[in-house]
Formats: sequence, C-alpha cells, structure tokens
Amino acid sequence: MMHLSTPRYDQDRLGIIFRASPRQSDVMIVAGTLTNKMAPALRQVYDQMPDPRWVVSMGSCANGGGYYHYSYSVTRGCDRIVPVDIYVPGCPPTSEALMYGIFQLQKKMRHTKITRMWYRK
Repeated sequence: MMHLSTPRYDQDRLGIIFRASPRQSDVMIVAGTLTNKMAPALRQVYDQMPDPRWVVSMGSCANGGGYYHYSYSVTRGCDRIVPVDIYVPGCPPTSEALMYGIFQLQKKMRHTKITRMWYRK
C-alpha cells in the first residue's frame, strides 16, 4: 500500500487519500491474515464507516487465509466478517494489482446509484 504513495504511482492525483479514522473514509483495505481475535475489531471498524462504504480485500492472506489457511486461529477470508467488493490477488500483491483493484472499485462506484440522506444510521 505504501508504494502507491510514491511518486511513481502517485495516488493523490487520482483522488486516493489515506485517512486515519474510519468515520472519514469510504473504502477499507484489508491486508494480511485475519485472526479470530481481530475479526470483531474489523467488524467494529466497518460499522463505524459512513454509508456508502466499500471493502477491498488485498492479498491471498486476506482473501482466503493464505499460508495460514488451516490454522486454528485464522479466519479463512475477511468476506466471512465484512462484505467484500473487490479482491486483489497476490502474495504479496503488486502495486499495479492494487491500483487496478482501486480502478475497478471506482468503476463500480460510478455505476452504483447511491443517495445520501441527511441523517446517519
């Protein structure tokens, strides 16, 4: 994810800005192995995001558990905890793959009709 911040890819010119708070973000990128202890925290962060919200699962560890798939303490894919919109393959995924996944998500956002209400759930 940090490679996208470098001048070679320059995510800022594409409107991609990392935020520290889930209340200010529209997209959550899940990267790495998701353990059973971390699953409730992931769901809590997802619930704190305002609507509309999207999730990108980055890498084989987040997609399906990866190398630790058969471990007793690993959730086999973050799609069991939160609804995932885009899956980025790879171990580790390249910067180009993540950028392509973000472009596909932007395309999906354009074709999704969302109306914002003045109140929050």
